Amino acid sequence: MKVLIVEDDAAIAEIVQMALEGEGHDVVVASDGRRALDLAAAAQPDLILLDMLMPHMDGWVFAQRYRERPGPHAPIVVMTAAADARRRAQEVRAEAVLGKPFGLQELYDVVAGFSRA
Repeated sequence: MKVLIVEDDAAIAEIVQMALEGEGHDVVVASDGRRALDLAAAAQPDLILLDMLMPHMDGWVFAQRYRERPGPHAPIVVMTAAADARRRAQEVRAEAVLGKPFGLQELYDVVAGFSRA
């Protein structure tokens, strides 16, 4: 599965990338929403792991602009440490939420839920 990680914390992005690549996924990483839009168009990911608070373009604007583009659209999983994580996920019509901090097994489980058979 091709996964787009949109995360401005380089350490988190690197850990998630290494973990998913270790499971055989093809991973691309963007540090902000603006770059993520370009990568989404080029890479056509099967899943997007989206941080909400980022410089240049936050998760809300990214999700809106991504969905304005012609589809198909990958499911979005919001990654956030916010206490109101579920509300934030609903605001961007995300299919799931992954609360920070999360363990690798939680990450694997969420991604596996979107894997194509």
